[in-house]
Amino acid sequence: MRLVADGLSHGFDGVAVLDGVSLAVEPGEVLAVVGPSGTGKTTLLRLLALFSPPDAGTVATDAGDAWALSADERLAVRRRIGLVSQHRDLFSASVARNVSYGLHVRRSWGERVRASASRALGRDRVPDRVSDALASVGLADKADRNASSLSAGEAQRVGVARALAFDPDALLFDEPTSNLDPRNTAVIEGAVREARDRGIAVALATHDMHQAERVSDRTAVLLDGECIEYGPTERVFDSPGDERARKFIDGELVY
Repeated sequence: MRLVADGLSHGFDGVAVLDGVSLAVEPGEVLAVVGPSGTGKTTLLRLLALFSPPDAGTVATDAGDAWALSADERLAVRRRIGLVSQHRDLFSASVARNVSYGLHVRRSWGERVRASASRALGRDRVPDRVSDALASVGLADKADRNASSLSAGEAQRVGVARALAFDPDALLFDEPTSNLDPRNTAVIEGAVREARDRGIAVALATHDMHQAERVSDRTAVLLDGECIEYGPTERVFDSPGDERARKFIDGELVY
């Protein structure tokens, strides 16, 4: 799936957050979205995930303008997009149950009833896709652990596995390694690369310039709600065309 933002503008309570942002998240690529806190990175990802319509501009997929589709058609598209936030919102249940949640909500009601009956009879088993997703983030041995017993880094890895388990066409990460140690950061970055290699369209919002250089194919620089630089990561970091982008990347422009 290709996600295309064209002239996106959005705000809250009369305050503009995004102003005319245009970019694309391509299949089999990682797009890093960098910029200071409060510049609209999270808002951009939520619009790309079709959580709400933009005030102006469009979000398009292979099916066309998402907000021109019927509600059922848009829901079908939205169910092919995963969003991993920086907030580790897990249920007080096993790691496997948490990871399987995305699969569960995408089932028909009949399939959900049958799955619930299987659990009640003790016949429930961990789906292969859940096991594979846990393995991709190094948590295969913790499937039966209660998620409440995990460290912050492990909990974030569960969130990544939950998004991977339903085999999305597009995957959006919002500061997924914020405040994590190097080991957990490396595992999550590995999962980002694995998703890209599987042909998934990946967008990664981060304030870590080194992370953007390590994992992304293209980079967009947001500043004051505008996309001031956009292109191949090497070019954006080595020779940005906008002086503000250069100063931000070099640490001269501090917010």
